[in-house]
Amino acid sequence: MSKILLLEDDVSLVDGLRYSLKKEGYDVTVVRTVEEAIGALPVISEYDLLLLDVTLPDGTGFDVCEKVRRQNTQIPIIFLTASDQEVSIIRGLDLGGDDYITKPFMLGELCSRIRAQLRRSGMGSQEKTTFLKSGDITIDLLGSKVLLNGKTLELTNAEYRLLCLLVKNEGLIMTREKILDELWDSNKDFVDDNTLSVYVRRLREKVESNPSQPEHLITVRGFGYQWKEVSL
Repeated sequence: MSKILLLEDDVSLVDGLRYSLKKEGYDVTVVRTVEEAIGALPVISEYDLLLLDVTLPDGTGFDVCEKVRRQNTQIPIIFLTASDQEVSIIRGLDLGGDDYITKPFMLGELCSRIRAQLRRSGMGSQEKTTFLKSGDITIDLLGSKVLLNGKTLELTNAEYRLLCLLVKNEGLIMTREKILDELWDSNKDFVDDNTLSVYVRRLREKVESNPSQPEHLITVRGFGYQWKEVSL
């Protein structure tokens, strides 16, 4: 049974979500404030997924996400937000969130998102004892760390997953659609295509000597991206 930590202060929504998610087979723990959520950080690894409301009386779900990621924890995080403004969405993803769903939402859609995130994190756990290496890049899948010439790179969760996907498919041309399918969900209706461009640009800034003339992460015009093994 997968364990979910739900941060939400709307009593009516909490009751409905807790009941419905338990019917779907999830073990749900509810916290109603940012303070309570932060208090759960010492045992956060016990959970398989976090559902974080964005706006709360004592802070935001972004605050919790940021603290979780500072622990280098790759636990999937889905934001529950009443705002579909792009700036808010980008901020959440940039802080390390994996997905967001805008209120009001259908339970079936939320459960689909949850299953997708749990499936991806489960795929990653099968390779915990392995390393990925490509030129001057080394990915420690056990520690969820990336080294560039022996120095640790500070990556968001989404940047980390994008890098892993590209390195695993080194030399192959990955279409934008394939990347979105692998990293988010096949219908892509909740991920702006421009968000992928943002992640690619920021990843290049961290792994390339000259991001404007990339040698690792190559754009293949009209198709997508290709990762090449080079030592910069």
